[in-house]
Amino acid sequence: MVSRTNKFRGRSRYHGRGKKAGRGAGKRGGRGNAGLNKHKVMTRLKYMPGHWGMHGFNRHPGLRVVNSSINLGKVAEIAEGDSINLTEMGFDKLLGRGSIDRPLSITVNEASAKAIQKVEAAGGSIEAGEGEDWGEWEEE
Repeated sequence: MVSRTNKFRGRSRYHGRGKKAGRGAGKRGGRGNAGLNKHKVMTRLKYMPGHWGMHGFNRHPGLRVVNSSINLGKVAEIAEGDSINLTEMGFDKLLGRGSIDRPLSITVNEASAKAIQKVEAAGGSIEAGEGEDWGEWEEE
């Protein structure tokens, strides 16, 4: 690979920096304390807190687990009849927020302990979705 200097040698008078920008030390932005690290420090601290540096981390997309969840109150609203299959509707997990006033037979891959408790208290049941085994939660 040819260096930038060698690329411009003999072909350009100013090496792509314009007429005056290449004089002296040249363009020094990004070196040391240039730019916002030296100037307007108080402005940066006041109006841009947490602007510099890395914060937190991102997991590799292949390792991320994103559940599509729905609350029990919403299920009670949309359920027609006495059974509903949340797995076919694209939901992975049933959460316990809200109330249920009639017995429903719900099929879903995962469910929180509170959701299971509320459904069973209303006289309904929760069944594991496609090929799922809940272990201690499995009904006998």
